[in-house]
Amino acid sequence: MTMAAAAARPVWVGAILEWRWTWLAARAAITSAYLYGGLVKLSDFQAAVAEQEHFGLHPGWLWAALAIVVELGGSVLVISGRLVWLGAGAIGVLTAIATLVANDFWNTEGHARFMAINGCLEHLGLIAGFVLAAVLSEKAAANGFAGRRAV
Repeated sequence: MTMAAAAARPVWVGAILEWRWTWLAARAAITSAYLYGGLVKLSDFQAAVAEQEHFGLHPGWLWAALAIVVELGGSVLVISGRLVWLGAGAIGVLTAIATLVANDFWNTEGHARFMAINGCLEHLGLIAGFVLAAVLSEKAAANGFAGRRAV
């Protein structure tokens, strides 16, 4: 960041951005729905299988197992700051697949279409957030801020 850019931001914004736990909190927040979803699927695997089959994904047990591995494993990688590109990429791909399967706005009309498009755009934003997490992690590692990745 240039000196001019740093001088232009409010002091309290700089304090938040430089606080050692901000980066960890952001990574935990962006993965929170995936951690929760993975744990729920793991705790009731038959319901997870039924969910996959409801969306036409067969065999349901395979898609449910893949979702659990990606949601939990990818989240752990992103939060830990290790192999963030892999965890974020896996979650991003899973999110893209789920978005196309569950939010098929092209087959709906009226309010249902509005809701499905909203879901697609929200998921697109999540995917972008995972891309940014991977990019920032790589930049931090390249600039010698390895400690900021994991904490």
